[in-house]
Amino acid sequence: MNLNFRFAAISDLHIGLPHTIWDNPSRFHLVEVSIPALELAFEHLEQQPLDFLLLPGDLTQHGEAENHTWLSNRLKKLPFPVYVIPGNHDVPSLLPNEQSIGLKDFPYYYQHCGYTNCDRLYYTCEILPGVQLIGLNSNQFDSDGKQQGYLDEVQLQWLQQVLVEAEDKFVLVMVHHNVVEHLPGQSRHPLGRRYMLDNAPKLRQMLQEAGVNLVFTGHLHVQDVAYKDGIYDITTGSLVSYPHPYRTLQLRTDQQGKRFLQIESHRVESVPGWEDLSQMSREWMGDRSYAFMLRLLTDPPLSLPLEEAKQFAPQLRYFWADIANGDVLFDFPDFPPKVRRYFEAFSSITRDGTPAFIDNHATLVLSSELGRKDEV
Repeated sequence: MNLNFRFAAISDLHIGLPHTIWDNPSRFHLVEVSIPALELAFEHLEQQPLDFLLLPGDLTQHGEAENHTWLSNRLKKLPFPVYVIPGNHDVPSLLPNEQSIGLKDFPYYYQHCGYTNCDRLYYTCEILPGVQLIGLNSNQFDSDGKQQGYLDEVQLQWLQQVLVEAEDKFVLVMVHHNVVEHLPGQSRHPLGRRYMLDNAPKLRQMLQEAGVNLVFTGHLHVQDVAYKDGIYDITTGSLVSYPHPYRTLQLRTDQQGKRFLQIESHRVESVPGWEDLSQMSREWMGDRSYAFMLRLLTDPPLSLPLEEAKQFAPQLRYFWADIANGDVLFDFPDFPPKVRRYFEAFSSITRDGTPAFIDNHATLVLSSELGRKDEV
C-alpha cells in the first residue's frame, strides 16, 4: 500500500472549566491554562491538511462530567476526525460519584471519537483506506477499587482477533500507559512504574508478531520517543505542563515501499494571563520539584541518606522540566560518580552513549531494526 497521510497528537489535556478547577499545591501541571492552550493548538491544527487527530487520554482534570461534556462538544466542531481513549484522570473511579463519571460512562461522551459501541472501553476502526486504528483502555480497578494500568484478558483476546483481521492494513495503536520504557528502569522504579502498562511485555509481543510499529501514549507528561521489540512508543507531553507540546506527524511511503514517519513538535508559548507561559511553567515545575527529587534520591537504586540527598536536590530543580522538554543531555560534574552516572543516564542517548535527538523532531524508518535513540 502506498500510504501517505498527515495527523496530529495532543495528550493529557486535563481540561478544566474555570469553576471546576481545584488546587493541589504539589501538582506540576497548570489546569488553569487547559482551555486557552487547547484553543491555540486547535487554531494551528485547523490550518494544517490533517486527516485525523489522536488524543491518548487524560482529557479532563479529574473525570468531571462538565469537563467531558465541554470537550466532547468542542471536538465536534473540528474539521477533521478525532479519536480518543480514557486516561486515569478521565475515569478515576469505577462508579460515578459527585465529582466524576464512572468507568463505563466514558464511551457515551465520545461516540463521535471512535466509540461506536458504547458497551466497550476499547475500539477499532478503519480511519483511512488501509489504515486501522486500535484504541485500548488501560484503566482497570482491583477488588478494593484501586486504579491500575493494564489490559484485561478479555481485551487482549479481542485485540488478538483484531490484529488477525487487520493483517493487510497499516495499524496504529493508542493507549494511555506507556508500552516501552521512556526512563531508565521505569518499569521497576516505584516512581516510574505506575506510568507503565503492567503487562506491557505481553502487548509488545502481540504487536511485534502482528508487525505493528507505532504506539501512541501519554500519561508521563514528557516528550519522548522510545523503541523496543520493533515498536516505537511515541509519548507526547501534556498540553498543560512545560513545555506545553503537541505533535504533527506525516506518514509517507517511498517508491520502494519503505515507510517513514516524520515527527514535528510544537509548543503553546503564551496564553492570556500567562504571556511567558513557557518560562512561568518551567519555574512552576521547579518550585514543586524538591520533594520529588528527594524521593528519587532516597529511593532505590540510589538509596541515599536523607541528609545527603538534601545536598543534591537543589541542583536538580529543573531536572524533570528538562526531561519533559525532550532531547536533553545532562551533565552533573560535581556529583559523586554513582549519583552522576544515575542522573546522566536520563540523557537522550543511544545504547552506546551517542547523543541522538528524536524526541521532538525526527524521521523514523518503520521497516528497520533501529535502537532506542536512533534517527534517520
